[in-house]
Amino acid sequence: MRSDYWDQPAFETIRPRRLVAPLVFNSAHSGRIYPDRFLAMTRLDHLSIRQSEDAWVDELFARAPHLGAPMLRAHFPRAYLDVNREPWELDPTMFVEPLSDRFNTTSPRVAAGLGTLARVVAENKPIYRERLTLDDARMRIEGIYHPYHAALQKLLSEAITAFGVAVLIDCHSMPRITRTAERAAPDIVLGDRYGTTCAPGLVDLVETIFAGAGLKVARNRPYAGGFATRSYGRPQHGVHALQIEISRHLYMNEVTLAKNEDFDATRALLERLILALIGLDLPALVGVPPLPEKTAAE
Repeated sequence: MRSDYWDQPAFETIRPRRLVAPLVFNSAHSGRIYPDRFLAMTRLDHLSIRQSEDAWVDELFARAPHLGAPMLRAHFPRAYLDVNREPWELDPTMFVEPLSDRFNTTSPRVAAGLGTLARVVAENKPIYRERLTLDDARMRIEGIYHPYHAALQKLLSEAITAFGVAVLIDCHSMPRITRTAERAAPDIVLGDRYGTTCAPGLVDLVETIFAGAGLKVARNRPYAGGFATRSYGRPQHGVHALQIEISRHLYMNEVTLAKNEDFDATRALLERLILALIGLDLPALVGVPPLPEKTAAE
């Protein structure tokens, strides 16, 4: 089956002119290029199908490459393919053919309709008119998912080679959370899989920057970090991963997805965060010894 993105890139790596820090920014859910074939398959209107997007997150973090750190961003939408899932996390009710045991068909995400190929968008709205074929799943997963993760791994490996450490900042947005009797609703949720994927000092710094801007910050509740955070976050091997969830009400209208009057202020805050992270001695902060200086012969 020919790729739905045969005539345009499905994702993009934006590199700095000079790599100045071991940071890698990843915006996997902000894609907004919807293939015509996919739109013909959905029962949803164009605004409804976009409700799963982390809309504009790539633009919020867009200064990262200009400041010295690369960014990987999806152009394909999350409703089409979710690279923050296992590669073959599929719902058997979505496919014409039966799925064998090699597929993960029983995860909580599949049960919720939010597997690698989602069954629903926000508010539990079904996406497709008819069932899909496995050829369609293979086209998306083998043709886009695997190359996307290969590109992400390449960026992390380059950071390790250059600095002895890599820090993945996984960039996301979340629906506005309502206040509960026990606690105020967070504006920002930092996910490090309960302290297992990122050095505590780095998470503390990120929390301090957001809190200093007057935002309420939570850790790991309700978002502890998805597939990318838990897969790449291996501090014992020099790779740290932190998921940042930004409440959408801070920068956009959640119904129309239009940027609101606070968009520029939110983007400026994230630029300050990026500058602070770039300015850190990250290898020292996360406990990595400095790399030996290369001799002229090397």
